[in-house]
Amino acid sequence: MLFDFSAAKSRDMYKLLVATIGPRPIAWVTTQDLDGSVNAAPFSFFNAMSGEPPVVAIGIGGRAPGDYKDTGGNIRRTGQFVVNLVSHELAEPMNVTAIDFPKEVDELKEAGLTTAPSLHVKPPRIAEAPVAMECERLVIVDVGVDRAVILGKVLAIYVRDDCVLDKERCYIDTPKLDLIGRMHGAGWYSRVTDRFEMPRISVEEWAARKAAKAAE
Repeated sequence: MLFDFSAAKSRDMYKLLVATIGPRPIAWVTTQDLDGSVNAAPFSFFNAMSGEPPVVAIGIGGRAPGDYKDTGGNIRRTGQFVVNLVSHELAEPMNVTAIDFPKEVDELKEAGLTTAPSLHVKPPRIAEAPVAMECERLVIVDVGVDRAVILGKVLAIYVRDDCVLDKERCYIDTPKLDLIGRMHGAGWYSRVTDRFEMPRISVEEWAARKAAKAAE
């Protein structure tokens, strides 16, 4: 069935996108304003865009024209942010930080979370998060009156000690991170506990398969 976005309402376009693109990783972003206040908020329009240079992208929507929420405003003013990833055990605290608190409210304190200092940027990371990425703003692309896509370069990454299999080889126990993803509708999430392995096929392997099938 065709859904033509040229004739669709903005709410319906959003519903179709989030209902069909999933699970989406969650960027639990911490930022720090010029006055030193720290903000934390989750965003599910997020992913890695490049390995070299290491680049992540986050889509941030506001509440009104010209508004990019506290996170977007802080990144515009300071150029720095930390992307923390969300494990299953941190799902509820993450959800607390998604409450639309006034700017003066400390979301991390409300959620019972603590922070740890970063190496290259001023915003702290969430100490309880299994993964945290220090980032600096590369570019902000305004895609609407209250929507922006932020590209950030990853300067450093923290991974919880018990999830590192081999530091020298950068082998990570990804299943042990137990990360969650955002799904359709209000309040639906997923876990990455159901997995399957499918190795990539080389040109030679594919040719051998075709030859074997033709010989049957």
